[in-house]
Order: sequence, then structure tokens, then C-alpha cells
Amino acid sequence: MNIAANTFVIGDLPQLRLIAWNRNPHDVITGEEVFDLYERNWRFVDEATLTPHERAVLDRLIREYGHGILHA
Repeated sequence: MNIAANTFVIGDLPQLRLIAWNRNPHDVITGEEVFDLYERNWRFVDEATLTPHERAVLDRLIREYGHGILHA
């Protein structure tokens, strides 16, 4: 897998930026870290405001790291 293709800038995903409020929005983190943040902080995510891009990223991460399941 291409490392660059599996990294994300926190500030590029609005709900991720909210749940990673204590991190620099310009930080680049791995897909696994992103998935972990969503999973541990799902109760703070407003699903209704997920952008189509963020939803697509989340769906891919759920398939890759959650084996199809988000344990929220």
C-alpha cells in the first residue's frame, strides 16, 4: 500500500478536526490513527454533517481497519 495514500491531514476532515481538537490541524496521521480516533470518539461525531468525502474516507477505513465494523 502506498504510504502517502493512507495518510490524512487532520484539518481536511471536518469531524476529525473536531474530535482531534487537541492536535495541530496540519498534522498528518495514518489511516489507522484516523480510524482509532473516530472509533474512540464516535459519540462526538455529528453524522448528519459528515461531508461526502469524509463519509467515503470513513467507510474505507471501517473496511480496512474495522473489518467492516465501527465499534462505537
